[in-house]
Amino acid sequence: MTERFSNWDAAEHLRTLEDARLYMQACADEDPGDGSLIRAALNDVARSGNMAGLAREAGMSREGLYKALSAGGNPTFATVVRIVRALGLRLHIA
Repeated sequence: MTERFSNWDAAEHLRTLEDARLYMQACADEDPGDGSLIRAALNDVARSGNMAGLAREAGMSREGLYKALSAGGNPTFATVVRIVRALGLRLHIA
């Protein structure tokens, strides 16, 4: 019998703001220090909702949002803050 696998996409499982918050917290805790996991998590959270609406709320174009959060993206801290706020989340440093 052949095993079959499918791609798993975190964005398909982020249904509430609390889901997004917990996911972002876990990714921030596990980030290797270069922000790559946080950027990837923001991408997942953004894709779980309305990208065009999020881009508008963050004051960016939809294409700019996709580019900033892509695997090769390197968003500025200001961009990250705008996206986090547009998602209805807050950054907290402890």
